[in-house]
Amino acid sequence: MTLLDGKKVAEHWRELTKKRVQAFVKKAGKPPGLAVILVGEDPASKVYVRNKKLECEQVGIRSFQHNIESFAPVESLYDLIRKLNLDSNIHGILVQLPLPDAFDKNKVLSLISPFKDPDGMTYENLGYSWAGQSRVKSCTPQGVMEILKYYKIPVAGKHAVVVGRSNIVGKPMALYLMEADATVTVCHSKTKNLEEITATADILVVAVGQPKLIGKAGVKKGAVVIDVGMHRPADGNLCGDVKFEELEGWASAVTPVPGGVGPMTIAMLMKNTVDLAELTV
Repeated sequence: MTLLDGKKVAEHWRELTKKRVQAFVKKAGKPPGLAVILVGEDPASKVYVRNKKLECEQVGIRSFQHNIESFAPVESLYDLIRKLNLDSNIHGILVQLPLPDAFDKNKVLSLISPFKDPDGMTYENLGYSWAGQSRVKSCTPQGVMEILKYYKIPVAGKHAVVVGRSNIVGKPMALYLMEADATVTVCHSKTKNLEEITATADILVVAVGQPKLIGKAGVKKGAVVIDVGMHRPADGNLCGDVKFEELEGWASAVTPVPGGVGPMTIAMLMKNTVDLAELTV
């Protein structure tokens, strides 16, 4: 069984992005800028924000972090986004999700300029993607496609099953697989006989947010399995949406958790920030 090492692929992309940043600085006279907004004190969100800041430093992107208290007026976040939209030093605006209940995620997304949306989550950018004219692609599913490409895993003509239908992963994942000429089935929380369907997949992407949901019984022998989940159960050991320990000698290739899809999500965020910066020069 091949371990699809997302760290290795992310390092490949880190070097590519570094070179693009250097070229941008020569042309624009300043580095690309990424603003990251953290609302509240969610521990996992703090870790994600710190990792994004470190990645910016490694590739040469200038990072601007903004912290907002969870009890702050909602307009303080909205006003900050409006201000960043007008700041020429900022080429990408990322609001770390999830947000506290008082803050309207849809309102937040509607305020971010589509030209400063490195997550590819604004409605305009999602619409362009569905029209086959992506300005930027959603980071996590884009990262999955780059892992498949790096390991030379054929997609065209294969049956791909995506478990999950979120705007962040499931829906764009299905789109990008279709664009790569896979035949795609999308499953979700209301799907009946889930493992019977997942067991037909040549490529199985599990992004449903339930720890160890899919095991050997739900995986076709020789399938490629992409585990997008990340959980820390009571025992403290990180795990994904897939029962990884059951797949040795059964699946042909699997992404580990951690070290699989996660590093590629951040790598694609850096790529997208440079993509957007390049639109300004």
